[in-house]
Amino acid sequence: MYNIDLQSRTPIYEQLYKKVVELILKKELKTDDKLPSVRELAKSLGVNPNTVSKAFQLLERDNVIYSLAGRGSFVAGLNTNGVKEKALADFDKAAAEAVNAGATADELAERLKNIENNGKREENGEEAKPGS
Repeated sequence: MYNIDLQSRTPIYEQLYKKVVELILKKELKTDDKLPSVRELAKSLGVNPNTVSKAFQLLERDNVIYSLAGRGSFVAGLNTNGVKEKALADFDKAAAEAVNAGATADELAERLKNIENNGKREENGEEAKPGS
C-alpha cells in the first residue's frame, strides 16, 4: 500500500507524503481512517522513523492528517481543491523549466496526453505503458 522507491531522487518523505495523498484521492484511505504508527510504517518500509515522522508532520501541517495523543494519526477530510491547486502550481513550475530547457508546447501536450491515457488505463486495471 505504501510503496516507495529507495533508488529515486525524490526524498523518501516526499514520496510518502504524495502516496498518502494519492491513497486518499483514490478513496483507498477515507476520512478518520487510522494510519500505521511511525514505527510500524518505518519498519515495514525499511526506513528511519525520523523520515516517516517528517512526512507525517508535513501531512499534518497541510491538514491532510491529524494526530490524537496516544491514539495515532488519522486521515482528515481532504480539501481536494487545495490538492489540485498545489499540483497545478507544481505543474506550472515543471512546465516552465521544460520550456526553458527547450521543450515545445507540442512536446508538452503530447506528454500530457500520454499521462492522461496512462491514468485511464490504471483506472481500468490495465498496466500503464511508459512513453505511450
